[in-house]
Amino acid sequence: MNDNIHAYTSITTNYLPKARVLARSLKKHNPDVLFHLLISDDLPASFKLNDEPFDSVIYADELDIPDPDKFFFTHTVVELCTAVKGLALEYIFKTYNADTVFYFDPDMAVFSSIQSLLDELDNNSILLTPHQTEPEKTSTAIIDNEMCSLRYGVFNLGFVGVKNDSEGRRFSQWWCDRLVDFCFDDVQRGLFTDQKWVNLAPCFFSELKILRDPIYNVATWNLTSRKVTGTLENGIFINEEPLCFYHFSGFDSGAQEYMLKKYGAENPALYELRNWYIDQCQQQGQDQIGDAVYKYGCYSDGTLIKSNERIEYRTRADLQERFEKPFEAVPGKPCYRSWYIDNQSEVGYTSPTISISSLAGFKDVFFEVANYFYSTSYSERVNSSLKRFLLRNFARFMFYTGKILLK
Repeated sequence: MNDNIHAYTSITTNYLPKARVLARSLKKHNPDVLFHLLISDDLPASFKLNDEPFDSVIYADELDIPDPDKFFFTHTVVELCTAVKGLALEYIFKTYNADTVFYFDPDMAVFSSIQSLLDELDNNSILLTPHQTEPEKTSTAIIDNEMCSLRYGVFNLGFVGVKNDSEGRRFSQWWCDRLVDFCFDDVQRGLFTDQKWVNLAPCFFSELKILRDPIYNVATWNLTSRKVTGTLENGIFINEEPLCFYHFSGFDSGAQEYMLKKYGAENPALYELRNWYIDQCQQQGQDQIGDAVYKYGCYSDGTLIKSNERIEYRTRADLQERFEKPFEAVPGKPCYRSWYIDNQSEVGYTSPTISISSLAGFKDVFFEVANYFYSTSYSERVNSSLKRFLLRNFARFMFYTGKILLK
């Protein structure tokens, strides 16, 4: 394997345990790959790079971000961790003169050599994995998977591979530019962080390979077409090929467990993977820092910033000009937070909704409502541990009630 292969992931501190699992799994099978931790947060005081599976730490606030205070304020945590991915890719290319760079989402794990990915880059410059590689066969799966891809993006940008050649760097710069300016979860405007942008990539870049091999980016959204067998001890196989990397997306929200039960309930290999991942995350500090609030999640006085406060600020140039330091919240001093409190009755607000298809079964309704409340418990709207506790327990009540009533 070439010595100048790099990989990275993007997190805030609460995802550090997952990033450790990812990095260790990648290094286990690919020890020559240099792994970089991109973080939009402060690391815990106990963090010591020499004890970690990372080769370097890239701090988001040290990247070439124009007007960083406004940039960090106008993005939610998911938007932020995504928005800096392109900047970090460019940084790694320029700083290390990397031959190849792979991005992996922190909630992934690697189970074999990535040499096959490098082989694909012998004749290509960009690697992407679609959410689905086979048409769905049931109405439920079409709604859950194909329609979800139409809404949120054809390709899963939990993974991307880019070669340091003219076409790869052209993609890298384009992706970076779009993420700096337009990396928002705004589905009504046709945006979903970086994923919807990359729908255009096959149109713009000729040296792009769409990876259809089932061993890559295995997740609940493609289990209908992938036969998972084996054990961790003897190897996990996808359609009788060794698994390369698995994506545990939706783990904290409960969506991963829900969709796994829906599409893989009878598969012991999938549950062995899930149980292994839970154990690995716990060993890496999940219970200690898994609920940490990132530093850009609060005003300077410690008050949590709500998503609607971010949206109002980023869509109004007059507010950005008037309040150049949006995080600042000092009693008696004019600031954006005070302005928002005084004017929130005039600010547009869209209440969250639950969208359930008319084709959904009664059991699905229970589980969708449970997932909604569990997901909401992690949102910035929830500004106290009591509210978070109540929402999560109500979600669990709905989930288990649905299981009991609808057996």
